[in-house]
Amino acid sequence: MPLRIALVAGETSGDTLGAALIEALRREFPHAEFAGVAGPKMKAAGCVAWHDIEELAVMGLTEVLKHLPRLMRLRRDLRQRILDWRPDVFIGVDYKEFNLGLAKQLKRAGLATVQYVSPQVWAWRQGRVKTIGASVDLVLCLFPFEPDFYREHGVRAAFVGHPLADQIPMNPDRAAARAELGIDPAARVLAVLPGSRRGEVEKLADGFAGAAELLSSRFKGLVTVAPMVTPALRDLFAARCAVHARAAQVRMLDGQARRALAAADVVLVASGTATLETALFKRPMVVAYRLGAITAFLLRTLGLVKIKHFSQPNLLAGKELVPEFFQEAASPENLANALARWLDEPAEVSRVQHEFEAIHERLRCDGADRAAAEVATLIATRGAPP
Repeated sequence: MPLRIALVAGETSGDTLGAALIEALRREFPHAEFAGVAGPKMKAAGCVAWHDIEELAVMGLTEVLKHLPRLMRLRRDLRQRILDWRPDVFIGVDYKEFNLGLAKQLKRAGLATVQYVSPQVWAWRQGRVKTIGASVDLVLCLFPFEPDFYREHGVRAAFVGHPLADQIPMNPDRAAARAELGIDPAARVLAVLPGSRRGEVEKLADGFAGAAELLSSRFKGLVTVAPMVTPALRDLFAARCAVHARAAQVRMLDGQARRALAAADVVLVASGTATLETALFKRPMVVAYRLGAITAFLLRTLGLVKIKHFSQPNLLAGKELVPEFFQEAASPENLANALARWLDEPAEVSRVQHEFEAIHERLRCDGADRAAAEVATLIATRGAPP
């Protein structure tokens, strides 16, 4: 019987990681079968989608509560389907809250389990590392400082690098990207990435649109592009831009995020994997993050966050490379002023680009292939057929 691998991804970034991992695993196991929860990239890579990734795309503590009954039913049904299918390994791709609970149940039933992308337990709620150890046999870490934390707590973990660092060139071609998008080579270009989930875009749309409007009034001829993940998100953001960014004339793009990043001089981006992607494109950025009011209040009041920074470039550097704005601080004025500083200070842009290059070098190590090799080793040690 061919090797069977079950995977669950819950958002766009996980779909990208999952697709690269499937392709690498297929090189290890040419006849393997893949199934689970997948987005378009994982499906294209050969994963049979029992559920679509959009069914899991919710965010925030209080926001999840509204969808909790449906998500619990989906996880229960998924657990039974996976157990009936009897895969050789289950791989949760990011989406920690959903995947770790599922993995724990599957591990108890005797399946090998993997979490691809470490939850940020080193950042907050560090006691959860014991729960992770009880849920998975292996954590695949994207960042080099993570495995040491797990080793201190007796959890098997491996740094595998980040597939994005392998996929994105060290020197992106700005001129080619602008030609492909029909943008004047001499123009100043702002790329706006307000998120890949509806709740995220809803919370950031007004601030991002307002910032684009203010920036366009300060820099005449500024070209603003907004690559959107889905048509629904495109419509949502376009509607907010029609209210808050009339003069900016924000140009909506269907997908094409990497092309937009390559073309940009400066980027306004929602916190998440897109901040790392922006850094790998060596583009100066301003990062924003907004949660529901109750969620933010709980995080602040309970003191759950253990780190100074939340954007991936700053976490990797261990210092502030790029400005971050959380909750009410992510106002149009604050965002526009921070973006303007990048446009006004080319020496600072050059400095941060050198920092981004160092990050790129550290993360570029055939991430998907290394992750596949670690999974293959786990399967072999569990006694599964090669």
